[in-house]
Amino acid sequence: MDFSLILKIAVVGIIISILNQILKQTGRDELAFLSSLAGLVLVLFWLLPYLTELFVTIERLFIMVN
Repeated sequence: MDFSLILKIAVVGIIISILNQILKQTGRDELAFLSSLAGLVLVLFWLLPYLTELFVTIERLFIMVN
């Protein structure tokens, strides 16, 4: 896993948490929830290739055992 990916995830987390605090203080809880959801989806799309590679590696491992 690339170190820059970890930094990008951390930056998204910090930005989303600041945005959530601002939105919750102004009484826009629905937008705060949607921004959290958008951040989660963004990070999951970034992690999707690594998760796919993990599952392929696990599948190869079980094929080698049999």
